[in-house]
Amino acid sequence: MLDRDLAVLYGTETKFLNLAVKRNIGRFPEDFMFQLTKEEFEGLRLQIETLENDDSLRLQIATSNGRGGTRYLPYVFTEQGVAMLSGVLTSDKAIAMNIAIMRAFVEIRRIMFLESDLIEQLRQVKERLGEHDAQLNHIYDAMENLLDEKASQRKWNDRERIGFKKQ
Repeated sequence: MLDRDLAVLYGTETKFLNLAVKRNIGRFPEDFMFQLTKEEFEGLRLQIETLENDDSLRLQIATSNGRGGTRYLPYVFTEQGVAMLSGVLTSDKAIAMNIAIMRAFVEIRRIMFLESDLIEQLRQVKERLGEHDAQLNHIYDAMENLLDEKASQRKWNDRERIGFKKQ
């Protein structure tokens, strides 16, 4: 999650959230938090602009200019980083929001597990159907051969006889 989005959820300003993180930087290794590159930020910004028609989906990414006019690149927090924020931000709202976010992560993980389980089940069904298709093709071939034999037998029996005939 972006630092700006977390700041909104926690009811604080982005700069105060980042300041609290910097004061406790030892709690945030790079697999808990990292800063976007300019390219990543531009890609994200372009994706967000496509959502501008739907205000409920659009993230609010504001840019701030530091010294020399450089753009502030946002920090991104992983699930573990969001969990670590509860030890850094101690307001009641921050704690309540952190609990809600952790529950959301657990639910997302549960849904992903169910989806992967469904994908595995579909793969197994597809394999079984493939086996059944091969078996059905053998049955159809055998039936076709039997029908061909019966047709040729009828033709043989229905042909006009030549030679001497019994009376």
